[in-house]
Amino acid sequence: MKEIIYLKGDATNPKAGGNKIIVHICNDIGGWGKGFVMAVSKRWRLPEQSYRNWYKSKENFSLGAVQFVQVETDIWVANLIGQHKINKDERGNSPIRYEAVLAGLDKIGVFAVENNATVHMPRIGCGLAGGIWDQIEPLLNSAIASRDILITVYDF
Repeated sequence: MKEIIYLKGDATNPKAGGNKIIVHICNDIGGWGKGFVMAVSKRWRLPEQSYRNWYKSKENFSLGAVQFVQVETDIWVANLIGQHKINKDERGNSPIRYEAVLAGLDKIGVFAVENNATVHMPRIGCGLAGGIWDQIEPLLNSAIASRDILITVYDF
């Protein structure tokens, strides 16, 4: 099993050779406009366009689903739907849905193996989605690192 590497830097500019997947969390209501997606959109237009078209199509657009958007010959952005709506619910629960994040990370692990890719991300789910890194990190280990895939987490 690979260790997770933590670096200071920009997750939209992954520090690795070969194929790379940039992972981030999306909501299930078609909203794009705050958080890490702003850095993604500043660098590439296609991930946002693809996400918005996916939402409109309603085709497999649900918690746990992942859309892989190739933005460069060796870079894909993984739009992972791991957040229900955008605000806390009536019980005070954060929008993050850990089971959906795990399902999506599992799909990303398979894609990474098939494409011989490393995985790069900010601390997914821990900003606007309200998640806790101590609950996200074990999901990364079980779905991706256990497949011997290198994961780099960037703190800006």
